[in-house]
Amino acid sequence: MTRVAAIDCGTNSVRLLIADVEPGHGEENGGGTLADVERRMEIVRLGEGVDETGRLSPAALERTFAAMRGYAELIERHGAGAGHDAGKHGPIKTRVVATSATRDAANRADFVSGVVDIFGVVPEVISGDEEAGLSFLGATRELAALRPARPYLVVDIGGGSTEVVVGSTSADAARSIDIGCVRMTERHLKDDPPSPEQISNAAADIDAALATVRETVPVDEARTLVGLAGSVTTVAGIALDLPEYLPSRIHLSRITAAQVHEVTRRLLHATRAERAEFGVMHPGRVDVIGAGALILDRIMREYGFGAVVVSEHDILDGIAWSLV
Repeated sequence: MTRVAAIDCGTNSVRLLIADVEPGHGEENGGGTLADVERRMEIVRLGEGVDETGRLSPAALERTFAAMRGYAELIERHGAGAGHDAGKHGPIKTRVVATSATRDAANRADFVSGVVDIFGVVPEVISGDEEAGLSFLGATRELAALRPARPYLVVDIGGGSTEVVVGSTSADAARSIDIGCVRMTERHLKDDPPSPEQISNAAADIDAALATVRETVPVDEARTLVGLAGSVTTVAGIALDLPEYLPSRIHLSRITAAQVHEVTRRLLHATRAERAEFGVMHPGRVDVIGAGALILDRIMREYGFGAVVVSEHDILDGIAWSLV
């Protein structure tokens, strides 16, 4: 068993997973087990303004580095540092992955140098295809118990981009498109609540991007839609009428297209204050959840899916698996 630390730095959040991984050699994507030691998430909005300026702002970088410094302390504590785990594991294998906002930023060298100072490893600013592959790995490793029809269509709705992947046991085809909950909010959904015209423009932008996916990804061959990341899990929590965010209830739940459409309608017609009242809502998602829900809704319409299987496991778990 190997103890690993995976850090996923996206447009909206930075997340940490410290896990004990046993690779295994089973049929389903290699088998094995991944046991959480720590799983953390902080909304840092690293990509704030990147769509407009092309640069990571000093304030966004400092928010991100502050969260990462806390993560570095946890990694040390669960490796060779103090506490009940002291001396058991030694230095933990660590991988830092950065995605859409950092790919798009002219000053990403500032981000890289800050991460090296904190973790002692160079962050990998991965391509959209690499992001898609890791998302697929993390999301599908444990789906066998549900016996869903294959191939899967895995959609990872992030802050700056959405990854669309088709595959059965591995990613066979993938496309990264520049639609995400932060990007669509900043570009279109500016009023509180957004106007019908803003919603229509956002939907048209999303639909145009989704249409390009068919050029390289055989989405019509997929039989099961699997949705990842905070926008999808939050929509699921609202659809399930949960009083608070309960990962065990959300993970591997099945939400119908009608439910997604209704939740999307409610979110887009609510004010920020009204959205904040949902028990499952993370404060950092209040202003962007309408766009995230709209992306999921348009995906289901465009590709003809009647339901989505919701996974709490995603690129972060894929990064952890990749370390062994």
